[in-house]
Amino acid sequence: MSGTPSERLAAAGLTLPPVAAPVAAYVPAVRTGSYVYTSGQLPLADGKLRGTGKVGDGVAPEEAAAFARTAALNALAAAASVAGGLDAIKRIVKVTCFVASAPSFTGQAQVANGASELLIEVLGDAGRHARSAVGMAVLPLDSPVEVELIAEVGD
Repeated sequence: MSGTPSERLAAAGLTLPPVAAPVAAYVPAVRTGSYVYTSGQLPLADGKLRGTGKVGDGVAPEEAAAFARTAALNALAAAASVAGGLDAIKRIVKVTCFVASAPSFTGQAQVANGASELLIEVLGDAGRHARSAVGMAVLPLDSPVEVELIAEVGD
């Protein structure tokens, strides 16, 4: 993969969305030293949640993976907003993908792949990361997924 993250993002037909305004007492992202930590990002597009419900009970895993992709794009936007832009992100260190799951659903890792694949598409090898995919009873606003990340940034 060649080019900058911004160039790869554009080549994929994507743009960073506006950073979602917090709905409680937090900020979307914080930079400390060489790292950015994002708050959990939902699959919002044009200010609206793309879907609601539990994966494995009304939300198909493939649909949830697409939601995770959108949430990861929102997390990149939040990280870029405090890093000095997308191209200042040097590496994605860790991703946590929370999946609102029906009790018998065990495919959280496949849902999280939607987020991971987007990060690799945009950042190349620097997008490869450690990851946790966690099943949850419920997420904010009844979202099927929530994604947070830790990124290393340049000076």
